[in-house]
Amino acid sequence: MESQAHMLQQANDAKASGTRGELVYRQTRWTRLTHWIWAVSLFFLLLSGLQIFNAHPALYIGKQSGFAFSNDVLVIGAENSPTGPVGYTTILGNRFNTTGVLGLSGSAANPNGRAFPAWATIPSGQDLATGRVVHFFFAWVLSGTLLVWLVASAINGHLRRDLAPSVNDLRNLPKDVADHARLRFHHSRNYNTLQKLAYGGVLFVLLPLMIVTGLAMSPSMNAAVPFLADLLGGRQTARTIHFVTMALLVGFFVVHMLMILAAGPINELRSIVTGWYRTDPPQRDRREGSA
Repeated sequence: MESQAHMLQQANDAKASGTRGELVYRQTRWTRLTHWIWAVSLFFLLLSGLQIFNAHPALYIGKQSGFAFSNDVLVIGAENSPTGPVGYTTILGNRFNTTGVLGLSGSAANPNGRAFPAWATIPSGQDLATGRVVHFFFAWVLSGTLLVWLVASAINGHLRRDLAPSVNDLRNLPKDVADHARLRFHHSRNYNTLQKLAYGGVLFVLLPLMIVTGLAMSPSMNAAVPFLADLLGGRQTARTIHFVTMALLVGFFVVHMLMILAAGPINELRSIVTGWYRTDPPQRDRREGSA
C-alpha cells in the first residue's frame, strides 16, 4: 500500500509540473501473473518440444507417414559426404546445408547428429521420456491458466475494454503501422491497434490452436475424441500445424522484445512487473499505446 501511495504521489507531482507524463496503473495483478505464467510455460514447452521433435525430425501432411509415402514438408538430418559429415534441412523439397546449427552440431572433433542442438532442448541430452514429462506438465499449466483467464476476462470486462479493437482502432491501423515502422511510439493507458490485434491473435488463435493440435496428437485423445485428428487432416498434419504455430509464437516473441526495446524497456518492464506505466506528457498525442 505504501508503494502504491508513493507512486500515486509521483504521478500527481509529475502531472502538476507538466514535464513528465502521468504514471498510470495499466496492468492488473491478474494480468501480470498470467503473463509470467505463460512466459515460463512457453519457454519450457518450446525447449521440451524440440526435444520431442528430435526423436523423429520430420513433418508430414496427411494421416500417415512412412517409406511408402512422399508427403514430408520438413526434414532435418545428417549424412556422410566426401568431405565428412554434414547437417541438412529440407523444406518442401528444397535442401539446405545447415551444418553446425541443424542436423549436425557440436565441435568439429565431436560432431553430434541431431535435429536441434543440445543447447536448444530440455533436457540437453537426447531423452524423449523426460522431454514428454516436462512438455505435458507445462502444457496443462498453460491450458488451465488460459481457460481461467478467458473466463475471468470475459466477466470483468477486460476483453471488451482492453483487447477488442473498435471501429476507430481499425480505421487508425494504417497510421499505427506507419508509426511503428518509423519507431514513433505513443504511450498511453490503452493498447494501440497493433497491440490489440497481435495479443488477440496470440490469445485467441495461436495458443488455442497449439492446444487443440497437441490434443489431436495424443493417443488417449484419439480414443476419446476420434474425430479431432480427422478435423485437422490427420495426426501428421496436426503435428505439422503444431510445429508451425510454435514457430509463429517464437516470431511474435522476437518482435515483442524488439518493440519493448524500441519503445522504452524500463517503462515497459515496470508496467508488467509493478503495473505502473509512464504515459506521454499532456502536450503529446496520447491516443495510442506503446509497442
